[in-house]
Amino acid sequence: MLVSSAHQKRLMSVMNSFPVKQKYSKADLLINDLKLSSTEKIEIFYSPHNEYINRSAKVMLVGITPGWQQMEIAFRTAIQALKHQTSYEQACKEAKFAARMAGTMRANLIHMLQEIGMHDYLDVPNVQRLFESDCLLLHTTSLIRYPVFVDQQNYSGHQPAINKNAFLYEAVLESFLPELDQLKQPLIIPLGKSVEAVLRQLLEEDRIQDDSILWGFPHPSGANGYRVKQFQQNKTDMQHILSDLSNLNPSE
Repeated sequence: MLVSSAHQKRLMSVMNSFPVKQKYSKADLLINDLKLSSTEKIEIFYSPHNEYINRSAKVMLVGITPGWQQMEIAFRTAIQALKHQTSYEQACKEAKFAARMAGTMRANLIHMLQEIGMHDYLDVPNVQRLFESDCLLLHTTSLIRYPVFVDQQNYSGHQPAINKNAFLYEAVLESFLPELDQLKQPLIIPLGKSVEAVLRQLLEEDRIQDDSILWGFPHPSGANGYRVKQFQQNKTDMQHILSDLSNLNPSE
């Protein structure tokens, strides 16, 4: 599911029509003009932040789908940028840096990545560095790049499961695979078991390769009560994967 250039122009016109606000509501953004696709109770809406792709990234964090918080931050940032005559591409980039892994999720993510030694793997002082706007080592994305809502509530990856639902799985094939092709064999970190399940299905179908996937990383959401236990169970294995990859690809 990719947005064509003609569609981008229409969406930019829609965003330009919005007034600048301190915060937008679902009534503002979950509208037909921004709806990309739907079936029964499942709706997929446009959000500008995942339009930006960092093709030079060495690490790719993969979530399920952007949530409402990310979507709202992304629109707020992009609309303000467009009002200042910023290009569509730059507005999307600014939205990306503002919205990616926003809130407590980012803090949890940074803590876990630091614990397994991601800063050493990438040769940076600390993991926080990856989220700075001038650092090009990290790309964050989702299996479904645009926000998915079920009854206008955040889709969690369950009910229905992505790989058990033809509509959602097709969205993965149409958005995640073409995006992955634009990067140069990054280390893929699936965030949580729902993402892992889809990646394993893609592997079984020979759509992706298992050369560099960091299995076992928990979803960093604060609502994931199993996060700490899962991380501790898998921490050593993830450290070994990073060590093996470092030995295969030593820094120049």
